[in-house]
Amino acid sequence: MNIAKFVENLTVSGRYHFTTHEAAKALNISIVAARTAIRRLRKKGAIATPHRGFHVVVPPEYRSLACLPPEQFIPYLMEHLSLNYYVSLLSAAEFHGAAHQRPQVFQVVVALNRPRIRCGKVRIQFVARHNISKIPTLTKNTPRGYILVSSAEATAFDLVGYVHYCGGFDNVTTVLVELAESLKGEELARVASLSPVPWAQRLGYLLEMAGARALTEPLAKHVANPKFLRQ
Repeated sequence: MNIAKFVENLTVSGRYHFTTHEAAKALNISIVAARTAIRRLRKKGAIATPHRGFHVVVPPEYRSLACLPPEQFIPYLMEHLSLNYYVSLLSAAEFHGAAHQRPQVFQVVVALNRPRIRCGKVRIQFVARHNISKIPTLTKNTPRGYILVSSAEATAFDLVGYVHYCGGFDNVTTVLVELAESLKGEELARVASLSPVPWAQRLGYLLEMAGARALTEPLAKHVANPKFLRQ
């Protein structure tokens, strides 16, 4: 079996990612030989390498992208790297139907800073958040499985907390106008304890600016709680 047949067998089984080590083992060749074979397929545009040693199969419909769309391989890359993650910021807002324009980069939250990924025309930006394991997430389906996305309320807090990643306050306010339909005031107050108090204050102000004053009452009670004012 050659590398092309190995890749074909993967796609027949519904899998569109693999590692160099998996290819070497399946083909019974050395790692060096596997890298050479993979490089040949990559030059043809049949596969892409978003991370060293981790490869994705690029079907014909994505050849112009020169990579798989990020939501179709990020879960598997994060598993490969043994990293907790969730999609957030403008990318999560898009999953919640609140992106007035498609983000230019795919934004993923992880526990520690990581360099950006460039794979063909795909750009992936990592944002660090130390309490990532506490942030509420939802499972969203993709053509290749599922992906973890921050809840609408957690997305709202990340948008105001990392506003410099989101095009500034004007852009965040525009996104919040659309996201407000998916937000629940009591859930906002519950999630608020996971973020600094200034984030809650900022979110309340921007929601009012976005015409969603009803959502801000539970947040106002949270901010007024002496327990949180001491933070």
